[in-house]
Amino acid sequence: MTKKILLIPGDGIGPEVVNQASKIIKYFNDNSDKKFTTENALLGGVAYDQYNNPFPEETLKLAKQSDAILLGAVGGPKWEDLDYNVRPERGLLGIRKELDLFANLRPAKVFDALIDASTLKPEIIKNLDIMIIRELTGDLYFGTPRGVKKLEDGSLYGYNTMTYNSKEVERIARVAFDMAQLRSQKLCSIDKANVIETTEMWRNVVTEIQSREYSNIELSHMYVDNASMQLVRAPKQFDVIVTGNMFGDILSDTASMLTGSLGMLPSASLGVKINDKQYALYEPVHGSAPDIANQNKANPIATIMSLAMMMRYSFNYIKESEIIEQSIENVLNKGYRTSDINNLESSSISCNEMGDKIIYEIDNLFKKL
Repeated sequence: MTKKILLIPGDGIGPEVVNQASKIIKYFNDNSDKKFTTENALLGGVAYDQYNNPFPEETLKLAKQSDAILLGAVGGPKWEDLDYNVRPERGLLGIRKELDLFANLRPAKVFDALIDASTLKPEIIKNLDIMIIRELTGDLYFGTPRGVKKLEDGSLYGYNTMTYNSKEVERIARVAFDMAQLRSQKLCSIDKANVIETTEMWRNVVTEIQSREYSNIELSHMYVDNASMQLVRAPKQFDVIVTGNMFGDILSDTASMLTGSLGMLPSASLGVKINDKQYALYEPVHGSAPDIANQNKANPIATIMSLAMMMRYSFNYIKESEIIEQSIENVLNKGYRTSDINNLESSSISCNEMGDKIIYEIDNLFKKL
């Protein structure tokens, strides 16, 4: 069956890195029994430039018709002075909300070839493989009331609301427990239950789900401030982490630097599966990097790894996912680096060259099957 992939290049380096993933999709179409069709859509700053809307209705329509979405990046200084409600980031939050993409999976895996690219000692991060599961449609990002108002004394008062209901916590907890079942049967839930009532409820619900449905999973709890320290001090104590939207945003970026670069981290945002239909959006964790946009310097690996996650989680194409991942590892083992991960004496290669090197390795692996 042909799968429909919606490509949303976005802003900054987004089009450059998505283009490298597109070449891999084309390779599969030309050389395997897995077939894909692709369409392009606008989101973020480029969408605002064309439609005065960072999340056009046409993009939502195409997203709902697709089997999976691959997104590059959104945002940049060009749009920073826009009204808050039409900034590029509102487009990203909008598509997450409209498709109810509540479960964000962010793996942080250290490749042996890149151990020296991390600022941490090799013995701290060698063989590191963490999965952070972040709730994506609640919390401060979506809670109301929110805003900024002027008080009678002329000062400004800003307010946001952290909100979760127990059903939202239950469904993200089940995703995390199911992931733990596939890995080491160990889950750490991150909260701030000592001072924030919302996260105290989170802790209680997660504990109840574990005792009722996942008694074989070793569950631990940790306050977010301690967790941020532990991720740097002893990251291998973690396997699967589950947490809310705000904490997950911060902790997953911390975890990215364990791997050496934001350019190495993929992600998957998954919705509820209804009648075998599940909305899913895949994107690199890095931003739009406007300082290097259109210079062919961007690292496409996180986007290509996001494509590998798509093959695994949306299509159940395990072989193709593993081939992509192995090809990336082969390229890195041969010493090829984009500038963000290059601490070798050899010169850096371009975004296009990195994509071509990975396709070369994919081709070699396919020929051995």
